[in-house]
Amino acid sequence: MTSRENYNDLYAFMLVAQEGSFTKAAIKLGVAQSGISRTVRDLEVRLGVQLLTRTTRKLSLTQAGEQLYRNAQVSFQSLDTGLTMLAHYRDTPSGTVRINASQHAIDKVLLPKLAVFRQRYPDIRLELISESRFVDIIAEQFDAGVRMGGDVGDGMIAVRITPDIEMVAVATPEHFRHYGFPQTPKDLATHPCIAYQFADGSLYQWEFWQEGKPIKHKPQGQWVFSDSYIEVAAARRGLGLAYVPEDLVAEDLERGTLIRVLKLYSHCFAGLYLYYPHRNVSPALRMVVETLRMSNNNVSSSF
Repeated sequence: MTSRENYNDLYAFMLVAQEGSFTKAAIKLGVAQSGISRTVRDLEVRLGVQLLTRTTRKLSLTQAGEQLYRNAQVSFQSLDTGLTMLAHYRDTPSGTVRINASQHAIDKVLLPKLAVFRQRYPDIRLELISESRFVDIIAEQFDAGVRMGGDVGDGMIAVRITPDIEMVAVATPEHFRHYGFPQTPKDLATHPCIAYQFADGSLYQWEFWQEGKPIKHKPQGQWVFSDSYIEVAAARRGLGLAYVPEDLVAEDLERGTLIRVLKLYSHCFAGLYLYYPHRNVSPALRMVVETLRMSNNNVSSSF
């Protein structure tokens, strides 16, 4: 493999040809006239051709020098254009941001809060990819992910984007007419419950607080889903009690199509976090982070 030509020497030659003078080129580069003259002479030796014709009055290009000058000029102009474009990417938010998150996070947090990008940052493309499993965002080439605080991996930078998430136990009025209203988490044993299954096949055990102590209930029932939205849909159909984030059923509770029970015992999770692997982020991801962080500062404590 041949070694690359010294581009500094080519640039020096291009300036000499452009200025028509070793002295003027040396001034532009901030070096001695003798140094730039030696640089061009060494370049000619390496290339095996004469590039400049030197007289006491005039400096002119040979045919080979003219060809090299044109090629160098085009190449360096192309490089300058590329560097200018890099500066644009650095200073102007643009490009693609890929975020891995649950459907819940996308629907209730990312989509409404990032909708401002349509007009504010039209050059940013947002890819919001829904997953119910835990994803290695580095291995699967995501720029960032969204998880509850306790689930963010070590070494990640995490930015809180929601207040705490309150879980609620809900069912239809007909369900409670049939099974009665549970007064404590222990009473759930007589109720058909809708279960949530993690990607590894395990079931989420409902978490409650009783007299300041955490207790868990393993849901027993006919129905198991891996999506909280489907849990809510099943609860609306009267298939059992569901234990889901409050914001998913806020409208149902207001309309009375679902009724909440065991409010005094409910558990809260420590909110959702946007996380990413390093601080040297693109301007586009930086705008996502700042928008979500600012939006979080403006929301109420009930997520």
